[in-house]
Amino acid sequence: MNRSKTTAFIAVLLAISLMAGCFSSNPEDIRAFVKPFEVDVTAENYVLQPPDEIEIHCEEIAEVHLQRQRIRPDGKVSFEKLGEIEVAGKAPAEVATIIREKIGATYILPGNNNEDHIVDVRIAAYASKVYYVLGQVMRPGPRDYTGRDSLLTALTIAHPNQLAWEQRVQVIRPSATEGERPMIFEVNYAKMIAEGNTTMDVLLEEGDVVYVPPTILASVAMTIEEFITPIARAFYGYYLVSNPPTTDQGYNTTSSGRY
Repeated sequence: MNRSKTTAFIAVLLAISLMAGCFSSNPEDIRAFVKPFEVDVTAENYVLQPPDEIEIHCEEIAEVHLQRQRIRPDGKVSFEKLGEIEVAGKAPAEVATIIREKIGATYILPGNNNEDHIVDVRIAAYASKVYYVLGQVMRPGPRDYTGRDSLLTALTIAHPNQLAWEQRVQVIRPSATEGERPMIFEVNYAKMIAEGNTTMDVLLEEGDVVYVPPTILASVAMTIEEFITPIARAFYGYYLVSNPPTTDQGYNTTSSGRY
């Protein structure tokens, strides 16, 4: 590599190093998020959608009790005696009320009104909503959103790896409308763990993104690897063509295949 190419390569690495430390986060954007203790985050507030799964608890009706149903793409579940029930867009308590009314209209049960018959609808599987943890973590990708997912929980499950810049974790709430900027703030995860400081442990919402960036050195190393790998592969391929393996190396490319 001549001097001009070496200079250009160093300049590229320097630029990458500088860019690695530049984030578009705004400390004030944390106001768009709420803390876990500031809101009722029980499952009753969760809005059901396909393909969530629900489980019905009603000991008085054997045909319904412990029935587990996955919400169909049309937003409904169905029971042999009760028929189809529209559940998409409703909270579990709302679905329980509908089922209780259908039970009262279908079965003759003791009691003065439907309120005497307990129907409990529980979420058996959260599957319709996700948030994302990306970047330098051991377990990247989408995570099922339960309505009770905090930033600290998300990072603990994803587990930042050795290349992670734990002091500059980015929490992103994508914009819902065109022209609106996303809300982004920065968290020092290392400090959060070391000092037990959870003042920035926010409650995540559906679609939120938690990005764990690489450190500057890790970013440079990955760029060098990306630059060198195709060149190394090309040279290795050329070497194999110029020096085909012999029988001493395990096989002979000119063999007819007979033993």
